[in-house]
Amino acid sequence: MNYDEFNQFCDSLPATTHVVQWGNSQVWKVGGKVFAIGGWAKNKQPAFTFKTSELNFEFLKQHEYYQPAPYFANRGMKWIQQFDSVKELDQELQYYLTESHRLVSLGLTKLKQKELGLNQILK
Repeated sequence: MNYDEFNQFCDSLPATTHVVQWGNSQVWKVGGKVFAIGGWAKNKQPAFTFKTSELNFEFLKQHEYYQPAPYFANRGMKWIQQFDSVKELDQELQYYLTESHRLVSLGLTKLKQKELGLNQILK
């Protein structure tokens, strides 16, 4: 996945906003809270950072293409960075970006979730 594909995918998720900040990184938010970052690579390859569940964090930090996210994981947060973007991992990355969006949106107030049309149970 490249940065254009990353931005296109994140833009397809509900109630997202995009800003460029933190050293020219592509930062995606839901309800004003960050759920995905494109950038911060040590080399010229794309790198993508996202929030995970505890179980996924433990799994991914041992995977050859992932590492605990710089600036986040060392503060005890469960954020992972995919630092080696290979085409075979695009679908997997989309899953984790969607899951990050969901996890971050669940941390919003119920009122904010309702305003954004997120996590609503249909009756």
